[in-house]
Amino acid sequence: MQNNELRNYLYEATGNSPMIDDTVLSRFEKYYELLLEWNEKINLTAITDPKGVAVKHFADSLSFFDYFTLPEGASVIDIGTGAGFPGVVLKIVRPDIKLTLLDSLNKRFLFLRELMSQLGLEAQFVQGRAEEYGQDLNQRECYDFAVSRAVAQLNTLCEYCLPFVRLSGTFVAFKGGSCEEEVEIARRAIQVLGGQLKNIYSFELPLEGGSRSLVEIEKIQPTPDKYPRNNGRIKAKPL
Repeated sequence: MQNNELRNYLYEATGNSPMIDDTVLSRFEKYYELLLEWNEKINLTAITDPKGVAVKHFADSLSFFDYFTLPEGASVIDIGTGAGFPGVVLKIVRPDIKLTLLDSLNKRFLFLRELMSQLGLEAQFVQGRAEEYGQDLNQRECYDFAVSRAVAQLNTLCEYCLPFVRLSGTFVAFKGGSCEEEVEIARRAIQVLGGQLKNIYSFELPLEGGSRSLVEIEKIQPTPDKYPRNNGRIKAKPL
């Protein structure tokens, strides 16, 4: 019954998009089943009803495709992925992308590994802190897109995320509806880290899901070697 509700809400929330075929819907249903199952063991989300998950997790993540085009085989890293939003949602719709999921908690990766296996999809799993892996030459400045729905101020989020983005690549921050002040505070950080603010896309989620924004930052210069700093410095002296 819940799966039928989820499917109906997804249809309504996405306007019956051609991206959402039966295979994609089946994967979203499996995602929802596993999310509920694992949420009883570990804290993945406070939102568990079919409408809430369909709109505030799935449709919110899918809003990326309203404003951005992923080239075939694009490399995407989801930083602070948590329960897989938005990265796994992007992969469900575009299985060709090369997805990396980064998070600091092993218990979340137990869920994510099981999820990706059940969905029949592949991803690279990086367990650790973004500020540490942002200094790893195998991860630094090698992704076409970095995405994040992590709860952090944008200036801090930029220091975590921009080091992963290649030149001419893009960092997309998923934010609440009113983020203009946060963006203004982050302007210096964006410049210092080699980025350039391109756009703020503001919109309303369907089915009264609330206001949201996507902040688009292009990487125009290499991030200086000293960034990202260690977590203590980032928190004590944010850019």
